[in-house]
Amino acid sequence: MTERERLVLEPGAGDPEIGRWLAALDEVRRDTVHVLSAIPAGAVDLDAGDGGDSLGTILYHVALVEVDWVYTDVLDRQGDIPRDLFPYDDRVESGHLTPVLGGSLAEHLDRLARTRELVLDTLGSMSPEEYHRARPRERFDVAADWVVFHLIDHEVEHRVRLSALRDRFAPVAG
Repeated sequence: MTERERLVLEPGAGDPEIGRWLAALDEVRRDTVHVLSAIPAGAVDLDAGDGGDSLGTILYHVALVEVDWVYTDVLDRQGDIPRDLFPYDDRVESGHLTPVLGGSLAEHLDRLARTRELVLDTLGSMSPEEYHRARPRERFDVAADWVVFHLIDHEVEHRVRLSALRDRFAPVAG
């Protein structure tokens, strides 16, 4: 008999509310990795011919945005962003995403996993008061709870492109 699937958000952090939000963040990542599992490894840098970004560029961007929101906006510690994981700026002068070429799918998945570990460790150790506290920044006030919501939304939006790339390049796998 097969095990029954459980569709619940199990809190992984000490506070149940924070834990459920972080579980939702992780659920989104599981879905993204599932989409990526159907993309041939050799498609990372391929041009879909539609003017959009490559798989590698999108994965780099998703990971960098995640760590940037947490380290820059929540913690006010931009200097602690691991530069070995993020040697490039997010965007070029024109405002487009920085093309990130030459990395393997495994390297991008590792960056996503390492980034997520940093984020979960950081946010999961916050007290509820700290998690919900609005922090004044130059252009806005921001709380960690909103950042988690935004990161969920951001990754799902980019998964639309990842799914399109999966559909475009899946025949290459044969």
